[in-house]
Amino acid sequence: MLKRVTTICLFFFSVLLTAQVGGESTYQFLNLVSSPRQAALGGKVITNYDYDVTSALYNPASINVEMDNQLAVNYSSYLGGISYGTIAYAYTWDRRVQTFHIGATYINYGDFDGYDINGVPTGSFTGNEAALSFGYSYNVPFTDFYIGANAKLITSKLDIYNSFGGAVDVAAMYINEDLEFHAALTVRNLGAQFKTYAGLTETLPLEINFGMSQTLENVPIRWHLTFENLQAWPISFSNPARATTDLDGNQTQEEVGFFGELLRHTIVAAEVFPDRGFNIRLGYNFRRAEELRILDQRNFSGLSFGLGLKFNKMRFSYTHARYASASNTNFFGLQIDLR
Repeated sequence: MLKRVTTICLFFFSVLLTAQVGGESTYQFLNLVSSPRQAALGGKVITNYDYDVTSALYNPASINVEMDNQLAVNYSSYLGGISYGTIAYAYTWDRRVQTFHIGATYINYGDFDGYDINGVPTGSFTGNEAALSFGYSYNVPFTDFYIGANAKLITSKLDIYNSFGGAVDVAAMYINEDLEFHAALTVRNLGAQFKTYAGLTETLPLEINFGMSQTLENVPIRWHLTFENLQAWPISFSNPARATTDLDGNQTQEEVGFFGELLRHTIVAAEVFPDRGFNIRLGYNFRRAEELRILDQRNFSGLSFGLGLKFNKMRFSYTHARYASASNTNFFGLQIDLR
């Protein structure tokens, strides 16, 4: 047992050495939110273990029998005219084999005007990417621990360039039913390009997240605390607009301390009436708030809120996420019980 634990620790340590953040790797769409519910809870919640079949796109350890024959379709008109969506379905084979999960993510970047190096128009072009995933979860015998994995096939087309790749998500989850407490760890996008765009191999957007959540004993509220992008420290960038200048004209760039770095990894959220037919969801993403904050102006960047409604065998979800004064995003989702 000790040998297995040591091997796992060495594996995670080697993963941490290849830390990545947004903008430093390809297939960035893989880390977009998977559903309106996740978007409302700050964008990276990984501790839901219930009917929500789309939660398995981000945390395969959450696959369970409550997802059996649930079909979910989600859509968002994203920033800058970008549209993307997800679809997910789960099927329980039997009590022994348990539940299988299949999902897909698609993003369309819209139309662009092309020009050559001399500024001569070359016509319009498009860009789109997609990923197809297959997932399974396993309850470690006689324990409250669950482990799961997603295997993903990825395709990307940007103008005349094409790329194809594959990745695996692995996750572990702890569930204490007496305390209604969940904890989860996810390691996402372990993989590589099988075919590059133009001969240059790029890394995938590795992401490590850890989350906790619990339903309060006498109040119908479930709180969520998530720490995102644990593979990278520090994660902040100095904003030139926040530099200060003294009386002698010397300029000092913005410095982010330990507490500021910790906050940028943190997401807090709450779900009111989590087990009812009507849910209210609220989240706050500190990194998004800091990166999109405008000096001397309150624009509520990082805040997200949404609701869920259940009608017979259908569940409707809606979320509004604040990014900046110039652009915000709405998410829509529908889940159907096919049983």
